[in-house]
Amino acid sequence: MKKAAGFVIFRRLCGEIQYLLLKASYGSFHWSSPKGHVDPGEDDFTTALRETKEEAGYDENDLLIYKDTPLTLNYVVQGKPKIVIYWLAELRNPCQEPILSEEHTDLKWLPKEEAKQCVGFKDNQVMIDKFHQMILDQDKPN
Repeated sequence: MKKAAGFVIFRRLCGEIQYLLLKASYGSFHWSSPKGHVDPGEDDFTTALRETKEEAGYDENDLLIYKDTPLTLNYVVQGKPKIVIYWLAELRNPCQEPILSEEHTDLKWLPKEEAKQCVGFKDNQVMIDKFHQMILDQDKPN
């Protein structure tokens, strides 16, 4: 069973919530949030931090992480089951651009509906919807 972890990163720019998507430089050149495989002896959250630093250049100080509400995706890649755990994270400085690794060729900041179209996978789209609702719920006055 392959396991991976990452962050769904968003920023607020001009009153709009935008999600960061990275374009893979391999395989089907798919778009996704920063994520990567959990190394032996590493916990999921540590993996998410490490991979986000490697793939987007952001570390824990750059992000406001929603630690208590991870979402898990279960899907099949080339016939093998895979689990990916994502945490929602807000970029503290919306003007801080990502620094890409060789694993990705491009990046986009997209509003929710466009981000969902870009990722394409149904479970990934559902996850974006759920995380978006969390942001809206948190923004509501108590």
